[in-house]
Amino acid sequence: MKKIAILCVEDEAEVREAVIRDLKPFAGAFRIEAAEDVNDARDVLTELEEEGLELGLALCDHMMPGESGVDFLVSLENNDEYQDSRKILITGQAGLEDTVRAVNEAQLHHYISKPWNPEELQSVVKKQLTDYVIENAEDLKPYVACLDGARLMTEIAKTGSDR
Repeated sequence: MKKIAILCVEDEAEVREAVIRDLKPFAGAFRIEAAEDVNDARDVLTELEEEGLELGLALCDHMMPGESGVDFLVSLENNDEYQDSRKILITGQAGLEDTVRAVNEAQLHHYISKPWNPEELQSVVKKQLTDYVIENAEDLKPYVACLDGARLMTEIAKTGSDR
C-alpha cells in the first residue's frame, strides 16, 4: 500500500503551524508535510516521489512570495501525476478572478476563508481525503478510523473483501 501525503503550503509560520496542528487527527494514516512557499512545495513533492508517496491533498494559501498558490494549484492540475490530488485553497486574500481561475483551471475542490474554524477545516479535509482514497487507494480499511468510516465501509461492501 502506497502511503498518502497531505501538503500544506503557507508562507506565514504561525498560520502554517496552526493548519498542521488542525490536521493532527489525520497524522496516523497520512504523512503531513509543510512548505513555506511554492519552491519549497515543489521540493517536498520531489521528496515524496523519491520516497514512493503520493499526494492526496494540497492545502494552499494564495498570497505568497514568488509564485502564487493558485498558480501552484493550476500546475498540479496540469501534471498527470497530481490530477487526482484534492486541492483546497485556504486564504483570506484571493480575489474573485483568482478564485474563479482556481476553480476552472486547478479543478479546486474546496475554498476555505481565513480565519478558519478548525472543525470546518477537519470536516472538509475528511471529506476530500475520503473521496481521494475511494478513488485511488487499493485498500480502504486503514482509513476507516480517521475518515468517513460509514462511506468507506459502504464502498468496501460494494466492491468486496479485496478492497
